[in-house]
Formats: sequence, structure tokens, C-alpha cells
Amino acid sequence: MSRVVITGLGAVTPLGNDTETFLNGIFNEEIGIKPITKFDASETGITVAGQVDGFDPAQRVGKRDARKLDLFSQYAIDAADQALENAGLKAPEGSENPTTVKDPTRFGVILGNGIGGLTTIQEQVIKMHDKGPQRVSPLFVPESIPNMVSGNVSLRFGAKGVNYTVVTACASATNAIGEAFWRVQSGKADVMLTGGSEATVNEIGIAGFAALTALSTETDPTEASKPFDKNRHGFVLGEGSGILVIESLEHAQARGANILAELVGYGASSDAYHMTSPSPDGEGAARAINDALRDASLEPNQISYINAHGTATGANDSGEAHAIATVFGENTVPVSSTKGMTGHLLGAAGAIEALISVGAIDRGQLPVNVGVDEQDDDTKVVNLVTKATQNQAPEYVMSANYGFGGHNAVIIFKKWYEEA
Repeated sequence: MSRVVITGLGAVTPLGNDTETFLNGIFNEEIGIKPITKFDASETGITVAGQVDGFDPAQRVGKRDARKLDLFSQYAIDAADQALENAGLKAPEGSENPTTVKDPTRFGVILGNGIGGLTTIQEQVIKMHDKGPQRVSPLFVPESIPNMVSGNVSLRFGAKGVNYTVVTACASATNAIGEAFWRVQSGKADVMLTGGSEATVNEIGIAGFAALTALSTETDPTEASKPFDKNRHGFVLGEGSGILVIESLEHAQARGANILAELVGYGASSDAYHMTSPSPDGEGAARAINDALRDASLEPNQISYINAHGTATGANDSGEAHAIATVFGENTVPVSSTKGMTGHLLGAAGAIEALISVGAIDRGQLPVNVGVDEQDDDTKVVNLVTKATQNQAPEYVMSANYGFGGHNAVIIFKKWYEEA
């Protein structure tokens, strides 16, 4: 079994379109939630989102290619390009191959996505309605189907190994990272691009979740997303992409790579309880947490910090808090949800939260649970990170995400040491 290390990170987020800007925002407690400007949202009843601003596809995607790609693929290609550059695997301009990976058949892509090309779907359905089915774009299907997020990344970077997209709602990216981890650990791949991407800040995305009464209707961005707070009132829809380069330790060391952290555990389970609500006692989530601990050969007391799913919905925060308390005991391990700063990126949530987890290890600091004025009584079984407790250097960090359909996914990162 190979040890698996992280050597590159890339980000397109509501808090900035590169990893350093994004992580600086997180650890400075900045809020990337803002008034929606991509479209007129007045009729939806929702006014704020974790919207990506300042994204320029010409920089890394290319104007010509961008015209053939939905935004969720554009975000992923941009973040993957950043991650490969950060890992030292991007080939010099003019090279025959896009990367310096020696064996492209052992270079794979597993990404997470929740909904696919929702902007393309919206635009083409409107076009069909207004102008007839003959006017639907011939690129409608390849632009919108969810698997094209990994397909397009594989095409761009010449990754000829395993290539697939995990679609497990808000657990997608965490499942994707876990599956990629197992692929490298078992010796089936040397290098993987993994993480997730989502682009759903549009009329149908906002309207759909608003119809579920799942979204916050707060107009003040600083009060909109309040994970674990007594007055939480729904999640804020976000968008963007987070990509990690992971590789076997042998492969990384052979090329003299800069190792950022190690991946050591993955667990997954199903609630089998309800279409949209988690099990109230957190039983399914607790099983996924325990699976990840067993996979990493760790005891609960070895986990230094948990980046929780924490959507700021009543059902999620309560169930997750009880799952954590079931495994770790009440008020033990430090916990925070970073969605108070980013909103909820759905299928990409676990991707940017994986970046935050690696950032916490690298910076020796925990992200504060932004948005909490008064912790809800039903979640007081967990120990939330505050300004007063943020200055802790974690060794093992757990990142957890849960999705509609009962999906639960958990991964564990470790501070990098050359010795096991």
C-alpha cells in the first residue's frame, strides 16, 4: 500500500480565484457571500449567494475553449491548471505534452459534481421553448452532462488513466477525493487530479433550492449563513471549484515534489432515511466517521480538528453535531463549518473544504466558525472554534460532507512527516 500525499492545490471560489487568496480570506474570517449580480434574482426571494466574481476564462481556459464549455467545466479546468502548476507538474509552454507526468496512463481524474451544466440546461430549455427544438445547440448534451467536468479536465491535461465524475449531491467532492485516494493507495495510479466543481448561481439553481425552502432569505451577507447558530435559517448557495493533485509518496519523492500534507483515511455510508433530510441522530454520518478512522488506523482522540459540513440548516447541523458527539464524545475535538464565509458549494463543497483542511495544517491555525452569535442548544455537544481557540496547530484534520439521498463522506488529512 502506497502512502498518498498532496502536492498541489487550485481554487476558484467566492473568496478569490487562487488558493492563496482563498485561504487568506478563510483564515482572516472574510465573508465571500455577496448580493447576486449574475442575474436579477428579485422574483426568487433570494438576494445573496457565494458568487464567484472576477473569473476570467481567458487566463487559463482560453476564450475559444470557453465558448464550448459550461461554467462548471471552466472552473474545474482553471483550478486544475493552478493545482498542476502548484505541484510542479505543468509542462513549459510549447511542450508536446501538457504535463510532465511520465506515464499518462497512470495519471487519472476523479472529480465531484452535483448537478452538471445547469446554466447550459437553463439557456437551452428557454431557447427550445421560445424558438423550437431545432434551435437547441448541438453542444447541449456534451456541455451539460455531469461527467464532462472530469472528461474536460482529462482532455485538457492528457490524463489517460481512470476518469470519472462522482455525483452524490453535497458529498460529491469528498467521495471523489476518497476514491482517488484509494486508487493511488492501492497502486493503480501514480497521480490523480481530484476535488470538485459547481456552477449553479443562476435562476433555476436559486429558484429550485428556494422552492425547497432550503435557502436563507436574509439580505445582509454577514448574517445570511450561520452554521450551528440558534437563529440559522437555511443555507446560502455557492459556486466554484477546488482541485488537489495527489500522488504516491514514491512518485512525489522521485521528482522532488513539495509535499503539502498526507491523505490517510476515507469513509462513506448511506443514511437510507429520507430524500433530503439526514438521520436526526446522525447515525449514518457517525458510521462514515468511524469508517474513515478505521481506514486511517486512528483513534478518535487523535483527530485535531473537524471541518464540518455545517450547512446552517436545522436538520443538518443538529444531526451532524450528534454524530460528532457519538464518535468523539461531547465538546472534545474542535469543530467549525466554513460555510459562513463561502456559502454552500454543493458538489464542490468538499473540494474547497479539503483545501481549507490542508491550509489549517500548513498554517498551524484553525478556521473560526463564522456566523455564530449564540450556539443552538441542540448543537452544544460540539466544541466550536472561536477567535480565542483558533491558534492550534492540527496534526490530523477530518473533513466531512453529507448530501441529499443520504450520502455521507469523510476524509482525513495528516501533517506531513517523512517518517510514517
